[in-house]
Amino acid sequence: MLGSAIFPGSTCVRISVMPLLNPLSLPMTDARDCLEAHQVLIYFIAIGAAALCAFAWPSATRLEQLVNPALAFMLFVTFLQVPMAALRQAFTRMQFVGALLCANFIAVPLVVAGLIQFLPEDPLIRLGVAMVLLAPCIDYVVTFSHLGRADAKLLLASTPLLLIVQMVLLPVYLELLQIDASGELMRLGPFVDALIWLIAAPLALAALLQKWASRSPAINRMVVRLGLAPVPATAVVLFIVVAAVMPQMGQAMDAAMQVIPVYVAFAVVAPMLGWWIARGFGLEVAASRSVAFSAATRNSLVVLPLALAVPGAAPLLPAVIVTQTMVELVSELIYIRLFPKIGRTNDAR
Repeated sequence: MLGSAIFPGSTCVRISVMPLLNPLSLPMTDARDCLEAHQVLIYFIAIGAAALCAFAWPSATRLEQLVNPALAFMLFVTFLQVPMAALRQAFTRMQFVGALLCANFIAVPLVVAGLIQFLPEDPLIRLGVAMVLLAPCIDYVVTFSHLGRADAKLLLASTPLLLIVQMVLLPVYLELLQIDASGELMRLGPFVDALIWLIAAPLALAALLQKWASRSPAINRMVVRLGLAPVPATAVVLFIVVAAVMPQMGQAMDAAMQVIPVYVAFAVVAPMLGWWIARGFGLEVAASRSVAFSAATRNSLVVLPLALAVPGAAPLLPAVIVTQTMVELVSELIYIRLFPKIGRTNDAR
């Protein structure tokens, strides 16, 4: 997912719209950089197109069946960008791993425990907010952190660990928060399926393809071309998710509006906690920014299939989760401009 450094004002940002529409017309590295630099625009175009599709085709809810296959491919091409050697190296950075786990699985759950007290008593609303806020992002957070001058390669190498830990701990945290104390809302099956089909299978396939690429020029060329896929794959997932959920959004609009203040509060508090924890662990500025990005960015796309498996989830639960995605994409635009400045301020001190 990573290209050369891309920041506002870079040459890639000045590339015309036509190469963006047809990135394969550019050299491979330039095409990847162009997609990453324009990813927010691409995501919002996908969301807008999905909304139009849902309006014109009310049966778009049938696209729900494509969410898991699209997610599996998105995670596969994301994991494919993680050299297995870099993955092993990431585990040697124990300070970074410790800060990352502390921020996402100790500090953030405490924040969520406080924020859900401001939500209505409806268990589905609380469940949706808790599910999405307890799960750290493992896909587009890497590129956003890159744009925000963080150590994105280190964060990318940690994505499999983050995904595995959140799948294991999410049911535990929901029980501790007494959101699912009766066990009637959540089932173990979807979590086991997610571990197998969204984590183990894509990761194993990515590792296998990397091994083949080192021996076969043809496979290596395919792996290089798949380096263009993370942003388009994420856009496709967003399109499918929004198109499938949007026809039902009207019935859950009140709930969506009620959760927005909580998501905004989280977007403010979480990155600050991530930054402070990282600095407390003695991490350098770039790595600290990575922890801040990770603490602030949530895994709504991967959590949604788990939510859809909840009996009686639609339309409320998907609407609550998709609303977080909308708030988050706007927040990321602020982060990539603000975080580098905060880092310089702290360095000066």
